[in-house]
Amino acid sequence: MNQPPLKFLHTESLLIELKLVYFRRISTEDLLESLNPEQEGALKTKPDGTMMDGHHRIKVLIERGIDVDKLPREIWERVK
Repeated sequence: MNQPPLKFLHTESLLIELKLVYFRRISTEDLLESLNPEQEGALKTKPDGTMMDGHHRIKVLIERGIDVDKLPREIWERVK
């Protein structure tokens, strides 16, 4: 499945440093697991790849060299 690249909803400078410190202590495997669609804190995006949830975890994974654009995600469609 071809997915659009992930985009931050807001500038990365708005991420909360204390949350980043917290997530940096968690293993890569656990961070990846926490973003799976079946999880409560799943990676949620708009159809264009804009992230609605998971920003801090994604930032930490990017720092660790993980290709986050390939991660499974829940797509939030706009309800009319």
